[in-house]
Amino acid sequence: MLRRTLLLGATMAVPVAMLGGVAARAAKSITVLASLPSLSFPFFVHMQKQLVAEADKLGGVTLINTDGQNSAPKQTGDVEAGITKGVNAIVISPLDVSALAPALQEAVDAKVPVVTIDRRVVGVKGILAHVGADNVKGGEAQGEAIVAAFPDGGTVFHLQGQPGAGPAIDRNKGLHSVLDKHKDKFKIVFEQTANFARDQALSITESGLAGLAKPPDVIVCANDDMALGALEAVKARNLKGIKIYGFDALPEALARIKDGSLAGTVEQFPGEQSRIAMDIAVAFARDGQEPKEKLVLLTPIVIGKDNLDKAERLSEMT
Repeated sequence: MLRRTLLLGATMAVPVAMLGGVAARAAKSITVLASLPSLSFPFFVHMQKQLVAEADKLGGVTLINTDGQNSAPKQTGDVEAGITKGVNAIVISPLDVSALAPALQEAVDAKVPVVTIDRRVVGVKGILAHVGADNVKGGEAQGEAIVAAFPDGGTVFHLQGQPGAGPAIDRNKGLHSVLDKHKDKFKIVFEQTANFARDQALSITESGLAGLAKPPDVIVCANDDMALGALEAVKARNLKGIKIYGFDALPEALARIKDGSLAGTVEQFPGEQSRIAMDIAVAFARDGQEPKEKLVLLTPIVIGKDNLDKAERLSEMT
């Protein structure tokens, strides 16, 4: 089985198998740059694996995987290097939708098709397509789950995502759109960003809880890493009865839902997002095939104990 490896600057390319058989040999060989915000987050590691698997399945694709390392300048440099290298397409989840806009416009202007995934960039003309979850609906789903769990109302502790990140902005908007309609019943007693990071969520939750006269009824977080960090803080203080909600349906979070430590999480189907995005990029780069839809948004759902079987990564649960 033939394997090809490219090196882009200081970033090592992940080899993708060139499938055997007449169909794979007949396919036009192309190179695709895949750029994710930070592979220190399990969510993006999962997306990377799915991008690799789909490229492998399609055949004839050399995939260059880059790690943005949670740095907009690093991710910008990776995109610019890809343009210089002459990649045939770019699939990217931008760390900061505003900071990455100039580099993506540069790619579009250089006739490199760009498919954004998970995080949508507004203002760049010529993006081939965006594939993601409707994060506003995901935030709304969190809010609706809280309202359903507390019909008489309650106090809410809210950990927001990274400022400037599209999902963080939209999830916050969706959550508030629901809770703000019930201000007579629900009071947000603490609200601060923890940048999607577990360690920051742990320390911020510790500080936030220490400043409250009594524990909140709910801790709602814009991703599972923050929910798991908040859970550590709650356990350290031996607090009972706080319902904690996350977002992303990570295997570790699913396990904590199963044992009752977390109340729920939001499934946004990142693997499906990744596969669709790769399909669109390759079809256009290889055959000039325009996507049927320029905007593909999957509808998130809340996962709880009663519907764990709906989680995309249930088989990975530890």
